[in-house]
Order: sequence, then C-alpha cells, then structure tokens
Amino acid sequence: MPEDNGAAPEPTTTEDTAAPDREDVAAIAAEAADFKDRLVRTLAEMENLRKRTAREVADARQYAVASFARDMLTVADNLKRAIAAVPAQKRENGDKDLISLIEGVEVTERGLEQSLTKYGVKAVDAKGTKFNPDLHQAMFEAETADVPAGHVSEVVQTGYVIGERMLRPALVAVAKAPSKPAPANDDAPAAAAPASEEAKVEETQGAADAGSAGTPPPESA
Repeated sequence: MPEDNGAAPEPTTTEDTAAPDREDVAAIAAEAADFKDRLVRTLAEMENLRKRTAREVADARQYAVASFARDMLTVADNLKRAIAAVPAQKRENGDKDLISLIEGVEVTERGLEQSLTKYGVKAVDAKGTKFNPDLHQAMFEAETADVPAGHVSEVVQTGYVIGERMLRPALVAVAKAPSKPAPANDDAPAAAAPASEEAKVEETQGAADAGSAGTPPPESA
C-alpha cells in the first residue's frame, strides 16, 4: 500500500469552481455566430459555383457547334436553291435520272435539317410576324395590304437560331401601308365661263372709247 503521509487533500475553493464571467460567454457566443455565418456563406458560394459551372458546361455543349452550324447553313441554302432551280414541269415530265437526282438532293437537304435540329438549330418563322430586330434584318419596304404595316411581308433568306441565341438573322421585306391616291382638288377655281353677248358688246364699246381717247385698247380676253 502507498505510504500515507497523513496530508489531508486541499480543499476546493469557490474560485476554482466559479463559472466563466459574462464577458467570456459573450465572446464565445460571438465567435460561434461568426463561424456559423462564414459556414453559411461558404455553402452558398459553393452552391452558386456548382450551378454556374453546370450552366457553363451546358452552354459549351450547346453553343460549341455554333460556328460549324453557321457554315452548314450555307450548304442548306445551296441545296434549297438546287431543288428550286428545277421547274415543276420538268420534274413531272423529265426523265427518271433527273427525277432521281432531285429526290436525292431533297433527301440530303432533309437530313441536313434534321442534323441541325438535333443540335438545337431551328429556322425562324418570320413571314407574317411583327418585325423583330433581334431576329430579322430588313432589306427593303414593300407596300402591301396583305399584312399589317411593320410586319414581315416576304422572306428573302431564312434565319436560324441555336438554343436561345441568334445564329443568322432572317433577311426580310417589311410591309408598309399602300400609298393613297391623291384626292381630287375640289377647291380649284372653276374654269371661266364664256362671256355673254352683252359682256362682249360692253367690252367692245369700252375698247372703242379708249381708242378714241388716244389710249391703246385693252387686249380682249
């Protein structure tokens, strides 16, 4: 057994067991609140960063082909011109080789349109719609009563969008109200009526009197 020195344990004073003072409690609470605020801010920033990164990745996937798709629109235009260059009469009465060639071009044109649609490229439906400078490029104005003024009356070249962005504006003609014919001028003075016989006699008599007085007679009307 350990040797007992006979020393009694020191009594615990009230100073050792006293609770922390109010200043220490307030400081600890303020520090905890600060740490909590920092944690909440960090979590919010990380969530915003995650959303922004996901959006940028989605945009990169969708719009990375914008330049390539814009170049392919020229190919689509040429295919449409090739199809439109063959009159309908020749297509109906032409030989089988010509018909097969045109059908092959049409199939190619439809396949290209489907491929562009797959990557979010869509044609702008412009004709008859209100002119929108974000989607349309005005080439000229056309007087017409078929569509309201300020609307697209004719599409010169089809426009395209990719996603929510414009890929190529539509070249259009903008309608304006037909000019009205000039109204008849009712206020114009009426043509002078032929002088009556009495007036002619008076005018002739006045001219004779003037001649006798040595003054030149006025020119008769």
